[in-house]
Amino acid sequence: MDSSTSRLLRGFLEPCLLALLESGADYGLSLTRRLDAAGLENVPGGSLYPALTRLERRGLLATTTRPSDSGPTRKYYELTDAGRNELAARRAEWCAFRSAVSAILEGEASPHGRALPAHTAAEAHS
Repeated sequence: MDSSTSRLLRGFLEPCLLALLESGADYGLSLTRRLDAAGLENVPGGSLYPALTRLERRGLLATTTRPSDSGPTRKYYELTDAGRNELAARRAEWCAFRSAVSAILEGEASPHGRALPAHTAAEAHS
């Protein structure tokens, strides 16, 4: 993972983990593999496990220990009701943030911070 991706991930790893756990409990290595499959490759354990710990301390995740078929017991993480509420709030924030960034990066934002229709944005830059 390059440094710019790593910087971006710091702000988005926690909501990504909450979203992955929405479908049910999972353990760290599996979450890493799922992040990788989604395109967030090489998320280091030094980022993943502290994020999971922060979410647990905030009461957004509960943990259980379960036996593994292939080695030592595993710590599973599961959303709490507070975690589900947090995920809903973070999704709403993401939608607003994504819209604003898209408008800026795609040249559709006016000088006053409001999105312009595509044809107006093109005219503003001519």
